[in-house]
Amino acid sequence: MKRKYLWLLIVISLAMFFMATPMNAQNQILGEVAFSAATKAAKTSGVWVDGQYVGYLKELKGAKKVMLLPGDHELSVRQSGYTDFTQKITVEPGQTQIVRVTMQKNQTATWPTVTSTVKLDVQPDRAAVFLDDAFVGHAGEFGGAFHSMLVSPGTHRIKVELPGYQTFETEVNLRVGQKTEVKTQLVPGSIEQAGPLIKEPNVDSPQPHE
Repeated sequence: MKRKYLWLLIVISLAMFFMATPMNAQNQILGEVAFSAATKAAKTSGVWVDGQYVGYLKELKGAKKVMLLPGDHELSVRQSGYTDFTQKITVEPGQTQIVRVTMQKNQTATWPTVTSTVKLDVQPDRAAVFLDDAFVGHAGEFGGAFHSMLVSPGTHRIKVELPGYQTFETEVNLRVGQKTEVKTQLVPGSIEQAGPLIKEPNVDSPQPHE
């Protein structure tokens, strides 16, 4: 009985070893990019790597850490009302590179003096949100009891995109002071179904958060 138990332990140990070996080899080939930021604006900013949205800065760690092939890559960090933070990096295999992100307010941004309110209830809440084709943040920034998006009255297009999901798109027509909520669960799909905005961010948006 003891011998059978010993052999079982050996088999399990060997199986775990061979399963871990490809992962360890992959980690030695890829390099990690870690992000550091001191402000809330930077931590909630969207991150693009080589023109592809990967998530918002604060979440890109642990299971969502950014692992890249060795070589040159271009990073772009975006936030509504701020100028883009861009940086070119060279990734080395098996090494971690820390990118310190600072966001500067866009001095040319204009803000509507009369507003309406849009609240989002979107899953996954890490998805990128675009207002009239301009990136304004991730869905989690505009949901819950205390968060929403202030927009000028009138007609606006809202798109929600995330790699691996089908794009959600809707249109709202808002009166002055009107409050509305957009609710959706993104449908899983191929990364090839990602819209052009998720692959290449558009112009800065001055839309404020509440």
